[in-house]
Amino acid sequence: MKKLIYIIPVIIAAIFSASSCNGTDEWDTYEQWRKDNEKWVSQQGSLIAPDGKAYYERVNAEWNRGAYVLMHFFNDRNATAGNLSPMWTSTVQVKYKGRLYNDVAFDSSYTAVDSLFTCAPGDVIAGWGLALQNMHVGDSARVIIPWQLAYGSTSTGTIPAYSALQFDIKLVNISGYEIKPQ
Repeated sequence: MKKLIYIIPVIIAAIFSASSCNGTDEWDTYEQWRKDNEKWVSQQGSLIAPDGKAYYERVNAEWNRGAYVLMHFFNDRNATAGNLSPMWTSTVQVKYKGRLYNDVAFDSSYTAVDSLFTCAPGDVIAGWGLALQNMHVGDSARVIIPWQLAYGSTSTGTIPAYSALQFDIKLVNISGYEIKPQ
């Protein structure tokens, strides 16, 4: 009888283990989606503007040289060059529209009454934080964020796992600005 007490939990664990091994996991489920997103980001990075230059600027993260976002500014950056740029802990106000790689909209600040979204670059997905720190007040940019700097391997709301994201962002104001320590 004592041997049976020890064998029953092993049998139950084996049944649960076998039923969970149906040949697919989350990686398999999203493998084609991930590949399509990575291919799209690569294609966006290869786009050429009418003037013959790259359409997007690749902006690498200082904290990880392999991490990057692609940015295309719609405004004349010379006109905003003297304006403030946010730091990681600054409080910013932005207007934005977000879309998946296949142009499906998933979020927009324009649904809010004043269409402003307030955040700190350090409190949003890493790709947003990187993009915001490379903008000046008044800049408008299209930002392509690879899935690694978006929500990664996690699905969030209507955003599937391994999704590259495309945002049109306008940095309206920096309402809380911190001075860099000396």
